[in-house]
Amino acid sequence: MVATLLGIDVGSSSVKVCLLDAHSGTVLTHATSPAQELEIRSPRPGWAEQDPELWWEHTKRAIQAIRATHQDALRGVKGIGIAYQMHGLVLVDDDGAPIRPSIIWCDSRAVEIGAEAFDALGPDNCLSRLGNSPGNFTASKLAWVLRNEPRVFEKASHLMLPGDYLTFKLTGRLGTTPTGLSEGVLWDYLEHRPAQMVLQYFGVPSTIIPPVSPCLGAFAGVRTDIAESLGIPAGVPITYRAGDQPNNALALNVLNPGEIAANAGTSGVVYGVANKLGVDPHSRVNNFLHINSTPDHLRVGMLMCVNGAGSFYRWMKHTLGAGKSYHELNAMAATSPAGSRGVIALPYGNGAERTLSNRTIGASLERLDLNRHTPADLFRATQEGVVFALCYGLEIMRDMGLAPVRVRAGNANMFQSEIVRQTFATTTEVPLELYTTDGSEGAARGAGIGLGIFSFSDAFRGLSRELIVEPDRTTMAATHDAYGIWKESVAQKLGGHAS
Repeated sequence: MVATLLGIDVGSSSVKVCLLDAHSGTVLTHATSPAQELEIRSPRPGWAEQDPELWWEHTKRAIQAIRATHQDALRGVKGIGIAYQMHGLVLVDDDGAPIRPSIIWCDSRAVEIGAEAFDALGPDNCLSRLGNSPGNFTASKLAWVLRNEPRVFEKASHLMLPGDYLTFKLTGRLGTTPTGLSEGVLWDYLEHRPAQMVLQYFGVPSTIIPPVSPCLGAFAGVRTDIAESLGIPAGVPITYRAGDQPNNALALNVLNPGEIAANAGTSGVVYGVANKLGVDPHSRVNNFLHINSTPDHLRVGMLMCVNGAGSFYRWMKHTLGAGKSYHELNAMAATSPAGSRGVIALPYGNGAERTLSNRTIGASLERLDLNRHTPADLFRATQEGVVFALCYGLEIMRDMGLAPVRVRAGNANMFQSEIVRQTFATTTEVPLELYTTDGSEGAARGAGIGLGIFSFSDAFRGLSRELIVEPDRTTMAATHDAYGIWKESVAQKLGGHAS
């Protein structure tokens, strides 16, 4: 029986599962559930919630889909890795049952609470010990529940991140990781433990943090009844847990200082690795423990996020491109030149944006000439606007000391567009490497590392690079001019303070 590794990636749009050959490092199969995007509830403007049980239900469905075609290989699973949408708050009772819907990553209700905490705890103190402002992260969302839903909070026994919750459903054991707590601004870099200063400030008992263990290494085995229902061996261990962006970096073999992972799915992210805690005085870029960080060899993931990337392009497709595929829209956009003939698109229509100091400026199309511009210009401007938003964040990271030497991205989502690829390479002036991989594959490789089957150096057997996109010197002037105008527009929206 072939030895395999199972990777699970719990996103806000779907759950993806990968089965990997543990010897060759090649992918045997993938499955995704549901076929359409998962529901995100927004009972009030700026809110975003999901039912944690929905993640579990679609995890089971995706694994069952793999079981239908690869039953024997599934029986050979030796370890399971779990990747998950970052920053989500799952509150559970004494039995591990959720007491309210999860407040997920793109929910912006706790922005003011985080800003108050940043001032009260002291910016220097927060940045040097937490790596971030409490901002709109898990800790601030926890405080929001305490302040606004006290009766609900009274029922809370522990907080978990989405991946912790899925781990509990598989194993029956509660727990979290240092990397996970750092994602929630609940980890103290100086004391190497949960951030008591944050919990004390918000008035939250420290017992709400479940037991902490490393993100790599055997955590707990899958329950017998769950294993039987899924067709995997009883007791197979969970050996890896990580948030989606550190995990995407792992999937792309981005582990060392100067290496960068980029993606543009629902949100857009640039994630760079550093060997020290960089500081942005305005806390527009986040610092998290990377999955290969140890107390002796610190590895920090610098992360900037644009909430509305693929979601902006999807909105444009549904609004102006109804009936057309993304391939058709990309072909149409390619008929417009670099710079989109002057149209500017700001993709900030999905809540408060960290790179804009938690401001909400909305999405917009600007500088339209009704006598001149066509739908092709609008679709190209949308793609360029997403790329420019990523590059804007990367500029902040450069100012923090990150020196890009390599940028890698999965050949998926918006990076399947030639316009997005070329605009990114040309604007950053750094070659872009495209790979065939995804978060579930990264989780499977992480499982192999945590199990000891792979080392970091040999975990990427079977990882396929598809192409390298070099900066285009012939369009560089037009692209940089368009980027400059784009930044001027952002500055105007922010009252002249964009940089």
